[in-house]
Amino acid sequence: MTRIRAFTLIVPDYPAGLAFYRDVMGFVVTADLDQGHKRWITLRAPDGGPDIVLARADTDAQRRAIGQQGGGRVWLFLETPDFAREHARMTAAGILFEESPRHEAYGIVAVWQDPFGNRWDLIQPAPPHPV
Repeated sequence: MTRIRAFTLIVPDYPAGLAFYRDVMGFVVTADLDQGHKRWITLRAPDGGPDIVLARADTDAQRRAIGQQGGGRVWLFLETPDFAREHARMTAAGILFEESPRHEAYGIVAVWQDPFGNRWDLIQPAPPHPV
């Protein structure tokens, strides 16, 4: 079976990326390999999912892409089984939510931004509907 294993997230530098994703969000570092001119750093959300590859912006074009990889749209989705708990934890950590939580047919959701300008959904999926 084919699956998405990882995706790259451009950050200003490695310490800033680790300070947020590891230290604030609690993501687990799955690799941190010094390759001389760069590091191969991957992180994963505590409950699984694909790895995030932190890529340090080295060129002007890459620096301009920080926070814009989704073209201004929400493009990252963080799923939780307990929206209220995770929303409270993230808010206490100073994470900026763009809106109040809302109930949609697919679950409870609110848009938030990481410190680099990437827009995420925090989402607790609705229970499956019987067919």
